[in-house]
Amino acid sequence: MKFVTLGSSGLRVSAICIGGNSWGAKGRRDWAAFDKSDSAPFFRHALDSGINFFDTADAYNLGNSEEIIGETLMSYTSRENIVLSTKVGLKMGGDANQVGLSRKHLMESIDQQLKRLKTEYIDLYQIHRLDNHTPLEETLDALTDIKKAGKIHYIGGSTMPAYKFAQLLTLAECKGYVRPIAMQNLYNLIQRDEERDMIPLCVENGVGLIPYSPLARGVLAGNRTEGGIGETERAKYDKGLVTGASLFRNSDKEVIKNVISVANKHNIKPTQVALSWILNKSGVVSPIVGATKLSHISDAVSAIDVELSTDDIKELETAYQPRVIEPNI
Repeated sequence: MKFVTLGSSGLRVSAICIGGNSWGAKGRRDWAAFDKSDSAPFFRHALDSGINFFDTADAYNLGNSEEIIGETLMSYTSRENIVLSTKVGLKMGGDANQVGLSRKHLMESIDQQLKRLKTEYIDLYQIHRLDNHTPLEETLDALTDIKKAGKIHYIGGSTMPAYKFAQLLTLAECKGYVRPIAMQNLYNLIQRDEERDMIPLCVENGVGLIPYSPLARGVLAGNRTEGGIGETERAKYDKGLVTGASLFRNSDKEVIKNVISVANKHNIKPTQVALSWILNKSGVVSPIVGATKLSHISDAVSAIDVELSTDDIKELETAYQPRVIEPNI
């Protein structure tokens, strides 16, 4: 396993991060019906593969993902041997203050999350989208107090406009708040919008990228049909794939064909090609992989050693077409 430093911190993480959106999803989706017993082999296999970085969120299956980590992962390893990342901010209940990044919600959420995770601290605590109703200063002030209390060690952000993240960085530096060291953003071979602003911003400011959906919800596995339906359970039932026409522009189909072509040249899987590509992009520290088969973990780890030539990269990138910038983001 390769270990890398996360952003401008001294925190060392594995080059592959395991994402927890599937954990605790029993009864919520057919393609990732994982409960405590289902998840256990994945944690063991990840640890045996040298992975030390695990990411989840309070909103993943309404706390069930965090609970499974606390009950299962923690029983297989010592707390100091893993880097635990979770997120806060999405809706967790029907009350007005059970959502967002207010001091009230953050202070209440952190204690609930620590209890579910069965830990005294969280290594990386991330803003799970922005809260337009709360001043950035209030959010950073609360996160700084939580860090001072020893409940979190570092903070990060998730998908947001680059100018907003720039404001967070500036406020942290000018007012002495805890400074983000990581950005969890959507980035893959067919969704490269972040190359416009966010990635250059992070690279220049020493913020490590831990992209989610590096395989574009499985699309870059190369097993989808023209309409988006494929052989996997996720392809059959995931509404984001079945109805997500935005993932299947003509240019995207060409990118996928090129991924398959490069994979055939190297006699490896398309997923390994897509992951090797992102692992070697500027600023990327550890892409987050959601595994629903044990082989997904093995394939991700093996992608670290895949070497793509300049011609391979050109073939992978040439067909890409930038997406139209969405208004009011």
